[in-house]
Amino acid sequence: MTNYREKLWPAPWLFLSTALVIPASLLVFLPINIFVGIAAAIVLYSGCLTLLLLSATRIQVTETELVAGRARLPLAIIGDVEGFAGSDATLERGQRLDARAFLVIRGWIDPVIRIELLDANDPVPYWLVSTRNPKDVISAIRRAHAQPK
Repeated sequence: MTNYREKLWPAPWLFLSTALVIPASLLVFLPINIFVGIAAAIVLYSGCLTLLLLSATRIQVTETELVAGRARLPLAIIGDVEGFAGSDATLERGQRLDARAFLVIRGWIDPVIRIELLDANDPVPYWLVSTRNPKDVISAIRRAHAQPK
């Protein structure tokens, strides 16, 4: 059973900014042929949209694990979980970041959660994960911890 699910879709400004490939491809291909220029613009922008949509990362909390992208973390080894937003999130992604941390961060999403690991054999001290709803992810992890196994 899933306690929480989120898809980290790219921000709207990314879709808009990739539209700049349209005039760029027209500028390059229109001198060759008008139909080639229009076809190239359509194909290149469609490719950009496809890549943006495929890059959306999944965050999921189940009864037994946290899934962040392709990575899976058993809830049994999760310690303290904290959420950060604004300047605190910027510090967590920058000055306070441990080089050994596992990162699933997206530049277009400001809030992050820091998930401490209890496994002494794991060289990774914590995970830092982008999420638009840090409170919801934290409460889902805590609910899953509280459920009897």
